Amino acid sequence: MSPHDVPSPVTAARARVIPRVLSIAGTDPTGGAGIQADLKSVSANGGYGMAVVTALVAQNTQGVRAVHVPPASFLREQLDAVSDDVVIDAVKIGMLSTVAVIDEVGAWLRRARPPIVVLDPVMVATSGDRLLDEPAESALRDLLALAHIVTPNLPELAVLAEAPEATTWADALAQAMAVSAAHRVIVLAKGGHLGGDASPDALVDAAGSFSGGRTVAQIAAQRVTTSNTHGTGCSLSSAIATQQVLHGDWERSLAAAKAWVTDSLRHADELRVGRGNGPIHHFAALWAAADASATRTTVVKGMPVD
Repeated sequence: MSPHDVPSPVTAARARVIPRVLSIAGTDPTGGAGIQADLKSVSANGGYGMAVVTALVAQNTQGVRAVHVPPASFLREQLDAVSDDVVIDAVKIGMLSTVAVIDEVGAWLRRARPPIVVLDPVMVATSGDRLLDEPAESALRDLLALAHIVTPNLPELAVLAEAPEATTWADALAQAMAVSAAHRVIVLAKGGHLGGDASPDALVDAAGSFSGGRTVAQIAAQRVTTSNTHGTGCSLSSAIATQQVLHGDWERSLAAAKAWVTDSLRHADELRVGRGNGPIHHFAALWAAADASATRTTVVKGMPVD
């Protein structure tokens, strides 16, 4: 290979795709969930993260204390400020606490038409309490028509399907299929709330859009034993949004995002953040790679030169 065949750093940088991903969600001052987790997740998966705040949440690893929702008009100003200036490759939507907020986000989606929309419906608290009243739940169901994929946990899936919470993986897949058929959206069914050693995920599309016309694309995984799972759903959905820009294939995007989340869960106990359910370790793989690179550099510099 001649020197002319080697791409310059500038050319290589131009060739690399850096997804520009917008998170529309609430906050978490401890950094484990909400837009703070989304920004870490996007960065860890190779993207550039942006954030529009729907709600200011006073919470920590032990629970939520208070929620302040800014006026919907200010939400509109934030959304327009970003989309008037920046090309948005993907959007991840999280906490939408009121009908006014949901309607504002829906109106913006119709105006901006982002190419990838991942909706993570924040509807049920860890305690099991419903976070939305009936009008807001209905408005959120209507928003599914503007999303490409929705990523509920099992309690949220049950709300969307208007059914009791699934207690088996087969029931979860059936509810996901019903939601997909009713709203023409891909549903990510997640088995993390089920018991046992397995923690499967599956993409469900009643339209049969997966390779070979399949309606279900499943990924098996073992459960990671840790109580530090705060923000897992937020992080997974924003990782999927980022990976989808890179791959353009939902199965590959889920596989990459799932592998990253699993590794982040394995290292979550290292962080020691908070006295409750702590966050996952978003940058575990990056920090390990940086440490390995630093070690290699030190060894090379220490080698004798003839």
